[in-house]
Order: sequence, then C-alpha cells, then structure tokens
Amino acid sequence: MSVAPHTGGLVDLTVVVPAYNEERRLRPTLDAIRDHLRADPDRWGEWELIVVDDGSTDRTAEVAAEAAADEPRIQLVRSVRNRGKGHALRQGVLASYGRRVLVTDADLATPIGELDRLDELLAADDDAGAAIGSRAHPDARIEVRQLAVREWLGRLGNRLIQRVAVDGISDTQCGFKLFDGERARAAFADSRLDGWGIDVEILRFFRRSGWPVTEVPVRWSHQPGSKVRPLDYGRVLLELARLRVARGGASGDGGEQGGVRGAVRRWGRRHRADLAVAGVFVLASFFLYKGLWADLDRGYLADAGSDQNQWEWFFAVTADNVTHLRNPLFTTIQNFPDGVNLMANTVMLGLSVPLTPVTLAFGPVVTWALVLTLGLAATAFTWYRLFARRLTSDPRAAALGAALAAFGPPMISHANAHPNFLVLFMIPVIIDRALRLCEPAAKNGKDGKDAGAGKPRTVRDGVLLGLFATYQIFLGEEPLLLAVMGTLLFALSYAVVRRDVARAALGPLLRGVGVALLVCLPLVAFPLYWQFLGPQSYHSVLHGDSAGNSPLSFLEFSGRALLGDEATADALAMNRTEQNAFYGWPLISLALGIVVWLWRLAVVRALAFTAVAAALLSLGQRIRIPYTDVVFPGPWRALAHQPLFESVIESRVAMICAPALGALVALAVAHLVDARSVRAASAVRDAEGSPAGWRERVPRRHRLIGLGVVAVALLPIVPTPLPVRERPEVPRFFTEKMYRAYVTEGESVVPVPLPDPGSAEALHWQSSTRFGFSVPGGYFNGPWGENRMGIYGAPARYTSSMLRDVRYSGQAPVIDDRWRAQARFDLDFWKGGVVVLVPQPNDAALYETLEKLFQRPGKRTGGVWIWDLPPRR
Repeated sequence: MSVAPHTGGLVDLTVVVPAYNEERRLRPTLDAIRDHLRADPDRWGEWELIVVDDGSTDRTAEVAAEAAADEPRIQLVRSVRNRGKGHALRQGVLASYGRRVLVTDADLATPIGELDRLDELLAADDDAGAAIGSRAHPDARIEVRQLAVREWLGRLGNRLIQRVAVDGISDTQCGFKLFDGERARAAFADSRLDGWGIDVEILRFFRRSGWPVTEVPVRWSHQPGSKVRPLDYGRVLLELARLRVARGGASGDGGEQGGVRGAVRRWGRRHRADLAVAGVFVLASFFLYKGLWADLDRGYLADAGSDQNQWEWFFAVTADNVTHLRNPLFTTIQNFPDGVNLMANTVMLGLSVPLTPVTLAFGPVVTWALVLTLGLAATAFTWYRLFARRLTSDPRAAALGAALAAFGPPMISHANAHPNFLVLFMIPVIIDRALRLCEPAAKNGKDGKDAGAGKPRTVRDGVLLGLFATYQIFLGEEPLLLAVMGTLLFALSYAVVRRDVARAALGPLLRGVGVALLVCLPLVAFPLYWQFLGPQSYHSVLHGDSAGNSPLSFLEFSGRALLGDEATADALAMNRTEQNAFYGWPLISLALGIVVWLWRLAVVRALAFTAVAAALLSLGQRIRIPYTDVVFPGPWRALAHQPLFESVIESRVAMICAPALGALVALAVAHLVDARSVRAASAVRDAEGSPAGWRERVPRRHRLIGLGVVAVALLPIVPTPLPVRERPEVPRFFTEKMYRAYVTEGESVVPVPLPDPGSAEALHWQSSTRFGFSVPGGYFNGPWGENRMGIYGAPARYTSSMLRDVRYSGQAPVIDDRWRAQARFDLDFWKGGVVVLVPQPNDAALYETLEKLFQRPGKRTGGVWIWDLPPRR
C-alpha cells in the first residue's frame, strides 16, 4: 500500500473514492469532484481527494496518478490485491485528514453537486454525526432507474438489513455519505467487514455511539457497469451474520434470544479479560507487600520512616472516633492538649471511615496492609479501564500501560509510606467522566432518536463528576490537585493540536464542570472550612527551595527497581519515599521513539507535551545543571507561593509523567499488536497509511522487534518486593494497661523523648492498645508561630528539645534549678501524669537526665522506667 505525501495537518473536507477496475469512469469522476470543490473555495476551504485502488488489474492506478499529477490534492492509496469495498473504504477514511469525510462511488451515480445538501445538514447541527444520501426518501429523484427486478430485490434487501441491523434507515447502501471526520475514523478503525456490508457496520457503530445519522434525499442515476449486483444484498446479510458471530452476537438489537445470548457471550469475554487483568494486578501487589503480609504482628516497611506508625494511627483514630460518635475531623489523643486537625492531615477519611469494621475487628495493621495492597491493584485496574476505553481495545496493551501508570517508580516509592499517593483509583474515573463531558451528547434511545438527551446527560455526568471529586478530596487533596494539573496540561496541548475538537467540547465541558461544582462545594464546604479555619489549622507547609527533582533523577533507576542502586537514588532524592522520577534512561528513550513514530496522532503530541511540562515543573524553583554550578530559575517559581500550590512538594509533579508514559506505551503496543484496536482518541490517520493497514506495513518480524524493545525498556524499572524490618515490641506497661494507675482523666503519658516525625513509636503504642491514653507531641501537620505556618509535628518546647538532643548525642547536660523549673512548666502544659522512658539507644544518658530533673530515681515497671508526677494544681 502506498500513499502520496500529505503536506499539512487537518483539512476541511476529504473525499474518498474506492475504485476497482474503474479506468474508464474514474478520470471524469475525479475531474467532476475537483471542479466542484474548486468552484467555491470559500465554502470548501482546504480539501483532499483520496482514491483507493483496491487491487485493480487494469489502469485504474495510472489514471489516478495522472489526475494527481494535475492536482496535488488528489492522493492515491493502493492495495496489493483486491479485498473488497469495505477494505478500500477503511483504508481511505483512516488515511484522511478531513474534519468532514465524504465517501462516494467511482461511478458518481449520485452527482457531486448533491454534496451541498448533505453539507448544509451536517453544518446546521453541531452534534450531527452523518448525513447519508437516500434513494428511498420520498423527495429523492431517481433519474435513471434500474431494471424492475433489480429495484425490487434492492428494496427487499434494504428491508431485511433494517430488520437485522439498522432499523429506521431506509437506504443503507447508497454510495454517497458525508461523515464527521473524527467519528468516521473511529467507526472505520473499529470495523471488520471488507465487503459491501461495511456501510451497515459503520451505521450500526454510529447508532451504538449515539451519533445522529440523517437520511437526505438525493438525485441518483443508475450507471451501466455498476459493480453492485442484486445478490450483493444477500451477501451483505451474510457478512452481517458473520460479524454477529465474530463479535458475539447483536449488541442489544431487539430482544431475541440469540441477541441475549450474544450479549452474554460478549459480556463474558470482555469481563473475563478484565478479571484476568485485575487478578494479575492483585497478585503483583501482593508480591510487592509479601514481606508485610508474612508478619503482620511485627512487620514494618523498612523505608517507611515513621509513616507506617502514623498511618496506622490515622486508621485507628478514625475508627475510634466513629465508634464513639466523636468528630472525625479532630482529636486530642495526639499533641495533647492542643490536638490535631485531622482534616488538615492525610487521614483518608474516604477509606478509614468505611474500613472502620475491619480496623476494629483485625487492628489497624491489617487495614494498613489492605489499603496498600488492594489500593495499588485498584489504581492499576482503573487506569487499565481508562486506557481500554479511550486508547485501545486490546487488553494487553491497556494493561501494560496501566501497569506503568500504577506500578511506575514514583508510585512504588510512595508505596513504602504514602497510601494517599498510591491509592489513586478515583483519578482515572474522574478523568474518564470529564472526557465524557467532552464527547458529543449521546442519545438515550437505542436508535439515537432522543434529541433531548444531550442536556440531561451533561447534568448526569456533571453530578457524577462532582460526587467523584468529593470522594477524592476525602482520599487525598494533593493528588487531586496534581491530577487537575496534568489534565489541564493535556487538555490545553490537545486543544492546540485539535482546535475543532476543543471548540466542540468546551461548552458541554464547562456546563458539566459547573454542575460538578454545584454538587461538590456544598458537600465539602464544612470539611474544608474546618481544614483551613478550624482548630489547629495552618495555611501552608513550605519545603524549601531544594524540594525539586534533579534532572539526572529522570534517567536513573529508583532504589526499589530491578536494576536500581540505592546509593545512587538516595543521592538524588529527598528520601526513599520521595523518589518521584527515576523512570530510567531506557524508558525515556523509548518514550521519545514512540513520540517520533506516532507524532501524527494528536493524542501522542498532547501526551508528550504533558510529560515534558510536568517534568520541567517538578525540577522546582531552582534548576541546577548537572555537574556544574550553573543554577537558573525553574518554572515552578511562578506557582510556589500561590494558594494550594505552596504546600505541594514540587518533585511530586513528576508523578504526572507516569500515566502519560503509560498511555504512550499502551498506544505503541496497540499499534504493534493490532492497530485496529486503537480507539477514536488516537485513530487519527497518518500520511503513510492507516491503523487498519498497519499489519500490512509492519512485518511480523518488525513487530516482534518492537515489542522486544518495549520489554527491554520496561524491565529495568520492574519493582522488587518492598523490604521489611522487625518493629519493636510494645512495652507491657502499655499492653497490660499499667499506665491507668498513673494517669487520670485529662492527663497525658509523656514519652521520653516526645514523639516527633523522626521517631513516632509512641503512636504505635496508642493505636495497638485502643487509645487508652493521650501523648504530647507526635507526627502530624500543625501550625507554628503567629503566622500559623504548617510544620511537621508539634512546636518544640525547651524540655522536649533538650531530651531530643540527649537521645541523639548520648550526653547528659548539666541540670540546674532553671531547667527543673522549665521542665515543671512544660509538663504542666502537657498535663503530664507520668513520664515514661522505654529501652532505646542512649537510654542511660536519658535516665541520668531525668533523674536529675526530678531529683529522684525512676521506677522500673512493665519493661519501662517511669516517674510518677504529682497531681497538678
């Protein structure tokens, strides 16, 4: 197959003419079409005429080439053998660039002048999908009739086709149809028939998609030498029957038992693939966390820092609040007596509340393990469903892209400690709902006749979008903000490439988003008020000027990747839970190759821009050129101090690259495996062929090489199981509730040193013993100073700072009366009932310090040293 080169991007109109042994009639047809389009350049604008030679044995190709020499806008597509009208039309339409696409027979039985009538109808309705010529319309003019027998057989065949496939369209076989270009390419990319049944298959696709099809009366004249024979209507029915079998039966056409069985079979095949993919993701997730599941009692993710203790505490305190009907947005169990604003922390109420029964029955450690394991698998599955719905129908390609989006290096880094950045299953659902709003209004009726269905659908999708966004707010606000950023980057870049699509989508999208805001804002108004203005609220968390990624981090492998090196990764990241890039040079190279290869696709250009823009933003406020001292301002500087953005760790913006790279890989694999599986979002024709012809143009050996390159690029970043260490046992002083003898209501247990983000084992003592006591300090986000700047942990006091210094230095300070007075003051603020020293490094120096502070030795009980404090006045 060959195609004449195209000189630009989209054009206003494409005319596709299939031709088989048409050397006598083709040149007059091409001249007539050319003259008609030239006669009114203001109306037709930029146009192209594609002739598809379907393996002709005469001079059809030479005639088309001669016409192309006279008119460069005429192009030729050739097949090496005769495959049928359906195959020819599929090649032509998928090679088209037109915003509208006219398909017409080579004999011009319907004069090209009738294009004006079809175009007027299509232009009058922004939602119109197709205007098709009809010889059966009462206003049609049949200027030269067929033989009576042929005409009678044609009518009978059309009636049978209506009953079987497209009820309500009286003339499916008229070879003069004008389509919306993008929808036509989507329909032909999905088509399978190579013969005369292609017309019916395409019209059925339009019907199922809810795209309006309108019959327009046309002039028509029977042409001698027509390739259509009366028995061809029977062949159309046979083709449709074979299509029903191949696709599992009719999709809801009528209530016949066969249609029901077909629908069940289709449902079974589709859902078997989905279940298989889901099962693989669940097994992969359990494999990553196998060390944690092997010992839930003592297992602790080695790279989690204090975060596992914090998250188990979050799940447990939510369950405790729900059980006792307390405010789930606040607690004083930690940071006593000031408390913690839970809404201003990442407690994931969207999961911690519904999982309360699990937490109460099995403990917060089980909840923690379930959220990580099943949350990661669920995220991968929803990315898979999004890619399968929007990019490719091939489950293998969609699953591979989803695996990269969910199991990519940044997500596995957060898998150690941050479920709010790992459990993102709502993000693809939200994106899909937003894309639904951008689609032309689907009709509610099965035949697409419900013309008033557009606005109700916008309202419905807007309501769902609002509910989904509300739920995501209670799962994680920062991931939602990053998702919005990524979606906007993609939408803006796609709008630049496809301005026609953007113009059509803007109105429904804005209306749907307006509805979503009306639904979402009342639901989150009070929680957000509590978060930003409630007790212990703060206005931002600043992470300094060095929280961006190094450019080198995109080319290296993460510490938990198959070929990763911990020392290299540690030197390029804030910590092991913030390795937010580390995609590796093979994947970056692969992505670059995919973009060059599939650059013709608008969706690929938009994905490429999204990934590059996100990567640049993630470099932070200051970008240092590797191996030099050259530093220049980064694009994040414009956002760093804006509301909402000021609390974002900018290196996390690189997480946006994961689904973008996943989508690119899915598209590439889909083209290599079966390009016909590529969805409408990317079924934009290229200048050298079409997805339908991909198998012809890429030999099997080359496809295998391409798949091998993808495998080699992804293999180095395959994640390895997350390492686990043994956590310290909870002292008997807490498990046996010995503290009750020393702490009365309104008092706290004061651990030494106080829990903070660097060491929060005291939170595990609380969560594992059902919160029988409160502690000062802790690991949370709260306010500091008059400006209420957000910090991690409680504001330091003199006594807590001194004990912390002893813990890490091993040196007991000189204690005088001033230190004793300060300690009494701080303990009164904390409402301390008992001071507890557990076994730990440098505990001898801590014991000496406490003995001098209290001027008496400690008491050994329940595996700890304690100092009972006198009742407060």
